[in-house]
Amino acid sequence: DEVRVEMSESGVQLFARLEARRSLKDIEPALFPDDGGPDHGDVVELYGTEGTGKTELLYHLLCRCVLPQDAGGLEAEVAFVDTDYSLDMFRLVSILDGRLSSSAHLAGSGDSVLRSCLSRLLVLHCSSSSQLLLTLHSLETSMALRPGLALLLIDSISAFYWLDRCGGGASVTKQEELLGKCAELLGRLLRDYRITIVATCHAIRRTSCGPSSSSSSDPNRPYLCRLWQRLVTHRLLCSRQESTGDHVAHRQVFAVHCTSGKKSNRSSSFYVTDAGIMFI
Repeated sequence: DEVRVEMSESGVQLFARLEARRSLKDIEPALFPDDGGPDHGDVVELYGTEGTGKTELLYHLLCRCVLPQDAGGLEAEVAFVDTDYSLDMFRLVSILDGRLSSSAHLAGSGDSVLRSCLSRLLVLHCSSSSQLLLTLHSLETSMALRPGLALLLIDSISAFYWLDRCGGGASVTKQEELLGKCAELLGRLLRDYRITIVATCHAIRRTSCGPSSSSSSDPNRPYLCRLWQRLVTHRLLCSRQESTGDHVAHRQVFAVHCTSGKKSNRSSSFYVTDAGIMFI
């Protein structure tokens, strides 16, 4: 029997779905357990309070993707959905320039390699959950036309949590409706296009009364809708820690604890330099 393709799917989209995208299992060995980092269809959540290094960690993963292999990169394309309007392009270019300058193969290569790195980055902005949903729908076309697009970054997936709570009134179902639709669409993009997703999520302060108040007020407990939680395969808990050792004196050190659905964990720490993060 002939394989029938729905009329809504073009030949280009079908090819993009079946084309093998770049695996990101080696995106950063220092962060993930020995059994590997995020693969096709995986979702990484960077979770922590403000000032715990989430943004620098996100920039590090972005740069690891778009940098050429001679500079330790993966030469993969990235879509960056900026919901907080906080993407610092000057900082991003500074990190890329620092990594390129430190590469023996690319030192003195000029701006052409830097421009090539930036050409692998697609940036989109949105200011509400409804706009996020529309943005994700529009991304499907980009994924169909750009089979090299392997990573979707969302900073942050929790940006509209309080707006949605206010807009949903007393109904939890209404409060979570838009993010739930976004999660459903993300699940389809993961399945159909075999991308990897990394999203930041801000920790919130929660209080509750009653005998379960101690567990309910745990700042590291997931609070976004269950549809999103079911997508997450790796969770990186980010925090600040005291520096140890003379080589990191006078620097703020950040700790990261990774848990994954494979029941394997890993802890690491890093500090921030002009050329990006350095693992200890």
